[in-house]
Amino acid sequence: MGGRTVVTSAHVVGGLGARVEVFHPGASADPPGKTPLGGTVVWCGTPGGRGDAALVLVDDDTRWRAPVAPVRWGRLITDGPGTACETWGVPNAAQREGRKVEAVQLRGEVNPGTGFAGNQHVFDLLQNPPVWPGDGSPWGGLSGAGVFGDRLLFGVVASDRAFSGHGQFNFIPAYVLFHDPGFRAVLAEQTGWEPGLEAVEFQSLAGTAPAGGKALRSPAALLEAGRQTVPFRGRAQLLERLVTWCEQDGFGAWLLHGPGGQGKTRLAHELGHQLGQQTDSGRWAVLWPHADATGEALRELRHALKPLLVVLDYAENRTHQITALVEAAAEHSGNTPFKLLLLARTGGDWWTRAKSATGLADEYLDGAPAHLLEPLESDRSDRARAYRGAAQALAETLPRVNGCADTNWQAAADALTVPALGQEGYGNALTLHMTALADLLDTAARPTTSETGTPLGPATVDQGVEDRLLGHERRYWEQTATAQGLSSVLGLPVLETALAAAHLVGAGGDEQADRIWCALPALADQPRTRRDGVTTWIGTLYPPTAAGRPWGGLQPDRLAERHLGRVLDNSPALAERLRKEADETQSAHLLDLYARAASHPVFEQRLDTALTSLCVRHQRQLAAQTVTTATRTDHPAPLIAALDTLSTDPTTQLDDLTALHDRLPHSSERLAHTAVRLTQAVTSRYRQLADSDPSHLPRLAAYLNNLSVRLGDLGRREEGLSAIREAAKIRRVLADASPDSFLPDLASSLNNLSVQLGDLGRHEEGLSAVLEAVEIWRGLVDVRPDAHLPDLAMSLSNLAARLGHVGKYEEGLEASHEAIRHYRRLADSSPDTYVPHLATSLNNLSVQLGDLGRHEEGLSAVHEAVEIRRVLAESSPDAHVPDLAMSLNNLAVRLSDLGRDEEGLSAIHEAVQIRRRLSAVSPDA
Repeated sequence: MGGRTVVTSAHVVGGLGARVEVFHPGASADPPGKTPLGGTVVWCGTPGGRGDAALVLVDDDTRWRAPVAPVRWGRLITDGPGTACETWGVPNAAQREGRKVEAVQLRGEVNPGTGFAGNQHVFDLLQNPPVWPGDGSPWGGLSGAGVFGDRLLFGVVASDRAFSGHGQFNFIPAYVLFHDPGFRAVLAEQTGWEPGLEAVEFQSLAGTAPAGGKALRSPAALLEAGRQTVPFRGRAQLLERLVTWCEQDGFGAWLLHGPGGQGKTRLAHELGHQLGQQTDSGRWAVLWPHADATGEALRELRHALKPLLVVLDYAENRTHQITALVEAAAEHSGNTPFKLLLLARTGGDWWTRAKSATGLADEYLDGAPAHLLEPLESDRSDRARAYRGAAQALAETLPRVNGCADTNWQAAADALTVPALGQEGYGNALTLHMTALADLLDTAARPTTSETGTPLGPATVDQGVEDRLLGHERRYWEQTATAQGLSSVLGLPVLETALAAAHLVGAGGDEQADRIWCALPALADQPRTRRDGVTTWIGTLYPPTAAGRPWGGLQPDRLAERHLGRVLDNSPALAERLRKEADETQSAHLLDLYARAASHPVFEQRLDTALTSLCVRHQRQLAAQTVTTATRTDHPAPLIAALDTLSTDPTTQLDDLTALHDRLPHSSERLAHTAVRLTQAVTSRYRQLADSDPSHLPRLAAYLNNLSVRLGDLGRREEGLSAIREAAKIRRVLADASPDSFLPDLASSLNNLSVQLGDLGRHEEGLSAVLEAVEIWRGLVDVRPDAHLPDLAMSLSNLAARLGHVGKYEEGLEASHEAIRHYRRLADSSPDTYVPHLATSLNNLSVQLGDLGRHEEGLSAVHEAVEIRRVLAESSPDAHVPDLAMSLNNLAVRLSDLGRDEEGLSAIHEAVQIRRRLSAVSPDA
């Protein structure tokens, strides 16, 4: 299982503490040639029972061929039949007297329903069972063999299955063993890590997990969140809220965002660990999909029947996967938890777009908590203790790093003097851990005490902690390059540039990697074998985390960003060269990494200037990626500067301006000012064209309409009103001349004009505008109801609000009734899109009726809203439970108005219970 631990069956050992012999297949069967090793049973289940397994610690490890890394464990989380599996063992059927112990490898499949009641799985052989004379079983001796589904161990062979003709045997599922805390504790103690259960059926979606017991290539690997080197601390309340959220049935999404190194990934691993300790709700499976997982593959998660937590790291760059996971959730049974935890550096615009990307996304993600992760070490007085704890934990693990085994790291940790930790940056957990690691590495390289015996603190270094750690990482780069014969022919500077290029654009395969090297002058003229050697070198340094990728990345991110920034600062032409060969995915990656590197203060905005210039010079190639990256990166300034430069530059072509405008998201807080500038620029150009050529008037009106919305987003309502008045005036003239073409545009502008006037408190004028819009939509619906009925319903809702503001409650009520009739019709044909709108309209109607004293009718309306929202909340609680609570609150008021206080009390009790749960998960909201 890792280290010196072996798994077997309980019924072949003598119980806890018993002495056993362990050997490899191929050992001689004769006693003189037999080479067993001594072992002790350190955990033992019930022989012949549900937990018929045991763990043996091999005491004599001098001849033991230990695995390189601990085994990864799994469980089946669907009931789909025919999951492939295999096992190795030394059954009786393979043994011959006088010969070495022989092994057999068997292939089979598992049908999860077989053995379900007894918490067993059944291995169905895919080959014919051996003919076995006499008593006993041909599979005697196979007990204790591990059953694997590809790379995951998910069971231990127990016994031949009765009445199967030796074509089946029972095995103990891993989830049964993990149910026992003693099993997990021994496994963690002996292997150096505490594994969780991964989903066997979906392991092709999972990235490569850090192996807890594996030798580490470089000190920086200790800082990878997945290795959990430094014990988890703090965030107890947030973690409790996340666990509570996970325990709720059905689908739920939660966004955790914060700067790099704030502890998002570490918190997600701890959440998965805590869920793995639960036994009352069934063993959880945790899936971290890799970045290349396709939407089609992710949608298969709809078949999950066991509690499943999906963690999507760098979610801001993976919105297409979010969409696929929501589609999977829509087809999931909802009987068990299906939770999506998103980790990102920022919230805001990209998250808003992801939630509205599709109708399902809007339904399932609306109301999902978005939590900004605050600094972990905000209490300055506690940082010294956190630093000491990190140094001790790192010292314990450093001997596993290649080349570090001969140093007394414990003594180095004990000799450390805690540095001054008062600066705000030390509130970041990663900064504190990096400082402790850099201090350890620096201190270990020099005497720990002065000649007088006084302890020496860490070396004083002018560079940041990232640069200090990169100095130690470079030794690893050079050692590996020397071993592979690259240092002498290329030199480390060339290789460091290649490593920066690899991080900057990434590669989907060896051929794409070679195109990167051909873009670098120092490598372009090298033979292909040597360029392939560079690919191998980087893949050795940082193994790929997804199949088909030639390399992974330097972790943590801030080290990769600092290295990349140093190279770009010295060689800004690198990005220019790589841009020429980059596809769309690589271009997006380039801008994202460039912006993150530029955010490091050490570069004093030099990289900002270079990145802005790159985006402006190549705006036609990079426009889409510039807009998208600006909405999701935590350092958008250089990208926004590029967009603003293009917007205000009179030499920018109109086609380029309109292309940029069309790429802007419909609503963006981050790009709100840029959107106004860009829309003003396009509007101005079309006004100039329309002055001499009226054929440009439709486009001018369209951009004026957009400009009014953009100005409204900034609260510049008077300017927005001026723009929408001009748009409506133009469209009225156009509609008079060509009503079939331009009446819908006029109605849309009139509806927007009504909203703008209402926002300014000019309700009478707003009422006049929306009345005209409704009249137009009515005529259009008569001709094309499918196309325009949603517009009419929306304008009727707007009309009801305007009528209410001017005191015409009965007429407003009539408009609400008509809007509801239309939403009923729309919901019949497209329920996913319009049923939530129907519920909202019914809830609002109830309030209007109550205000008019028509309590019975108001009660009927809100009853229907509650029924609809109960159904919606069952399938998508995150999206609709808050609305259900609101309608229950309204229901309680209506019941109270009618004197039905007991029923009203019951309704408000339920609303309070729901809101208690919601406030525990998302108190700010």
